[in-house]
Amino acid sequence: MRTVLAALTSVAALTALAACVGPPRGGTDGTGASFALSAGTPEPKGDIDSFTWAIYAEPPTLDHTMAFDYPQNTILSNVCESLMRWTPGLTLEPGLAEKATNPDPTTWVYDLRSGVRFHSGGTMTADDVVFSLGRQTDPKNAAAWAQNFQNVASVRKTGPLQVTVKLKKPDSQFNQYMATAAGVVASKAGVTAAGGDYGTSGGLACTGPFTLGAWQKGQSLELTRFDGYWGTRAKAGKVVFRFLTDPSARTNAMLSGDVDGGYLIPTESYGRLKDSGVGTLYFGEGLSTVNLGITDMKGALGDVRVRRALSLALDRSGFVKAGLGGAGHATSSLTTRAAWAGASPEVRKAAFDGLPPTTRDVEKARALVKEAGATGTSLTVATSSIGQDVSLLATAVQAAGSEIGLRINLKSVAPNAFTALFTDPEAREGIDMFPLTYYDSITDPLDLLTNFRTGAYLNFAGYSDKRYDGLVEQATATYDKERRLRVETELQRHAAEQLPWIPVAEWPTALFLNKRITGAPTTIAYMYYPWAADVGAAGSPDAGATP
Repeated sequence: MRTVLAALTSVAALTALAACVGPPRGGTDGTGASFALSAGTPEPKGDIDSFTWAIYAEPPTLDHTMAFDYPQNTILSNVCESLMRWTPGLTLEPGLAEKATNPDPTTWVYDLRSGVRFHSGGTMTADDVVFSLGRQTDPKNAAAWAQNFQNVASVRKTGPLQVTVKLKKPDSQFNQYMATAAGVVASKAGVTAAGGDYGTSGGLACTGPFTLGAWQKGQSLELTRFDGYWGTRAKAGKVVFRFLTDPSARTNAMLSGDVDGGYLIPTESYGRLKDSGVGTLYFGEGLSTVNLGITDMKGALGDVRVRRALSLALDRSGFVKAGLGGAGHATSSLTTRAAWAGASPEVRKAAFDGLPPTTRDVEKARALVKEAGATGTSLTVATSSIGQDVSLLATAVQAAGSEIGLRINLKSVAPNAFTALFTDPEAREGIDMFPLTYYDSITDPLDLLTNFRTGAYLNFAGYSDKRYDGLVEQATATYDKERRLRVETELQRHAAEQLPWIPVAEWPTALFLNKRITGAPTTIAYMYYPWAADVGAAGSPDAGATP
C-alpha cells in the first residue's frame, strides 16, 4: 500500500542540493564563470498594488492543454492550478487534490479540496476534474501533454470530491506530472461556454490566485487578484506582463523601472543588471540544459557520425562564456546533475562516467563527416533575436560546421515563431536543427530521456530505437526510485552515443527583481507554481525602499 504523498524536502535542502550537484559556483571549463545559486529571495514586507513583469514572447494561447513553453507557463501558473503542486524547492505536494493515494501500482485516487471556487463562478467538483483530464487526451485538442496520459485506462468520478485514475500498467511518472499543466483543473461549464475561443480571449475558468484580465494583443496582459481564492491571498492586486521580444528592450525596461522584474534574463545583460544598483540578479536551480535540437534525420543528420562530428566540433566552453554570460557549464549530458540528486552516489557516478568529453576534436570530427560522405552538405539551423543564448549557439554551430566540411545556413525567425518550433511541425519545415533549452517538468531524469521514445511529442526528428523504447517502458513501470534510476543510466548512455539532441551546457534559472519587489522563487518552479502570488513589497508597501 502506497501512502499519501507528502513534500520530500524543504526549501532549505535545495541550497545543499545546489551546492553539491547543481551548476558549479566558480569558473570551470575555462569560462571564468562566477555565480552562486540562491534558494530564494527575501520575504516581502507587505502587500503591493501591482507590479510589472517582462516576458520575451506573447503566448499564442493560454489553453493549458497547449502550455508547453516558457511564455505560456510563466503566466498560466498563476491563473490555473493542478491536482498536485511543484514547490519552490522543486518538491511535490498536494494542490487541488488535498490527498493523493496509490492503493496499487495501477491506481491513483485523488481526494479533492472542498469549497474551491472557479474564477468563472461555481465550485470545483469531481466532474470538472474528469472533464479537464479528458481534454488532455482528446485528439481534437492536439494536447501537448497527451503522452503523459498514454498509460491511462480511465478517469472516473468515484465521489463528489473524489476522482480515480486507472492505469493500463504501472506508471511511476503519472502523479508527478499532475503538478504540471497536464494536471490543470478548469471549470467544465466555463470551458464549454468559451468553445473555440478558450485560451485566446475571455477568462480561463480556473482556480488560481489570479484571474485573467485585459489582454492587449501584441503588447501586454494583466492578471487581477482573485479574492475568492481558496489558498493564501496574493500579495499584489495586479500583475502586468509586457511582451518585449527584443532583449535590449527587456533589459532597458528593467534598468529604467518600466518593468519590475523578469525571468529568462538576456545573458548579455547579466553584468549590466548585476552592477546597476537598481535591483538584484539571482540565479537558482534550473534543471535546464541547452541543446541543439535535431529536427530532421532524413538527410545527413540521419547518420550518427555527422551528429557526433558536430558535437565534437562545438566550442561549448566558448558558448558558455559568451552565450550564457559565464553562468553555466559545458556538458555532454542531456540531463542535469541536479536531476539525479535522488540517486545513490554509485548510480550518479554511473550516469556521468564515460560520457563523451566536452573538449573539441576538430580533426576527428572532420574525419567522421568525410567517412559519412557528408562533406559539403548543406544544413539549416534556426536562430532568433530572443537572446544571445539562442543566436550565439546558432552561430557556434555554423562555425563548427564550416571547420568540418558542412555548410550551415542560419534561418532567423521571430520570437513568437521560435516558440512555435516546439509545438508545430509545420514551423519546423525546412529546418534541420534549432537551439533548444529544455527544463525538466519533474525532478526525474526520465522527464527528458523519454523524449526520444518512438512517437514522443518532442521527438522532432522521429528518432526510433526498439531497445531504447523498451528501457523507457521499464523505467516508467518501476516505482522504486533507485531501481528506476539504474535503468535511466542506460538511457543516459544511449542518448549520449546516439545524440538525438546534442547537449551543450547546463544553465541555471536567472531572475531579476528591482528594489520595489521581492518574494519570487529563484528556481524553475515558476513554470508550475503560482510564483506571482508570493511577490510583494520589498520595503514599505509601494514605497520602493531598499529591504
